[in-house]
Amino acid sequence: MLGREGGKKKPLKQPKKQAKEMDEEDKAFKQKQKEEQKKLEELKAKAAGKAPLATGGIKKSGKK
Repeated sequence: MLGREGGKKKPLKQPKKQAKEMDEEDKAFKQKQKEEQKKLEELKAKAAGKAPLATGGIKKSGKK
């Protein structure tokens, strides 16, 4: 029994994946996603400045 055989064995290295070429559909899809993200952020900023819509709910009387 050799002293260096114990423990975990390292996995074999996988070859690096090549960056795939983006075709026109992928570019258009990415652009559309970016535009939708911008719209959502604008709506969030607009909504953050306003008061809450419904402050109601069940109102309790002051009696204890």
